[in-house]
Amino acid sequence: MTATLSTAATLFAPEDLRLVERDLGPLAPGMVRIRFGAGGICGSDLHYFRHARTGDFVVTSPLILGHEVAGEIVEIAGEAKGLAVGDHVAVNPSRWCGTCRHCRDGRPNLCDNIYFMGSASKTPHMQGGFASLFDAIPAQCVKVPKELPLASAALAEPFAVGLHAVARAGSVEGRHVAPFGAGPIGLLCMLAARLAGADQVTMIDIAAAPLAFARALGADRAVDVAANGAMLAEIAADSPIDVALETSGTAAGLASAIRTVRRGGTVVQVGNLPGGDMPVPANAIMAKELDVRGTFRFGEEFSQAVDLIVSGAVDVGRLITAHRPLRDAPDAFRLALDRSRSVKVVLTAD
Repeated sequence: MTATLSTAATLFAPEDLRLVERDLGPLAPGMVRIRFGAGGICGSDLHYFRHARTGDFVVTSPLILGHEVAGEIVEIAGEAKGLAVGDHVAVNPSRWCGTCRHCRDGRPNLCDNIYFMGSASKTPHMQGGFASLFDAIPAQCVKVPKELPLASAALAEPFAVGLHAVARAGSVEGRHVAPFGAGPIGLLCMLAARLAGADQVTMIDIAAAPLAFARALGADRAVDVAANGAMLAEIAADSPIDVALETSGTAAGLASAIRTVRRGGTVVQVGNLPGGDMPVPANAIMAKELDVRGTFRFGEEFSQAVDLIVSGAVDVGRLITAHRPLRDAPDAFRLALDRSRSVKVVLTAD
């Protein structure tokens, strides 16, 4: 039998990312095989790359990274309603069981038995999609038009994160929304907030380059708190912030969001904070009677994200600052770490 080889960007240790060939073997019944077309490097991928962990998820065995992926179906084993060989698909990295309490309650992102591509949250780890060939179940595959760039299709996943985060905030129509962190997730939260009717969006960060990008993308204000911390307080006094989205994944970002949001406002924790316990200004939560909410990945928002991208309602491709071939993944990760030179780096098949 001829081997089916896939070349995958595999993490072995901090900053030890290698392109490794592996034999996928025959396609299992009920699965589809996908040829990699494009994949976005996510903040959690970068945490894995730098530290072999993200938050409380620690890499203990070789892990293929990548969960923002799209490609072309090259093989189907069994029934795959609505799908055919040759279709282009955005791949939802989540496989939900559909039977646990959370799935039955309509919160599949909290599934007790979830499989999430490119994650070390379970052992054995769940392998990701930064591979020339990879397998998925039909339910993970959302068909997209062939004229849609696969790089844009791949960004349905992080956009779904932004849509879910904004939904967790409640109604933002007519509200002042402020993402604390101008990385890709913060920017996509900004776009999601606009679609949901936010009246004002203020982007907060500590670096000039991503803030300039946020302004170009449509932020009403961009505040460099490292250069002028007083400016944020002045803006909040003039136009109180109703919803703060912590998108930096830092304790400082969370503390700043809690201290800055208006009395009676809402704070949504979007970023994946460092593992373990950390101090927060909890008395401000009490004294300001804040609603503090978590948001984890997404549910049905993935299909919504694909629809919005395909319809042209949002152009996620504007976030992409570099394309690099999968074979150059280690260098692409190093580029993605440099916020002065990149916002979103996308790996491609070429």
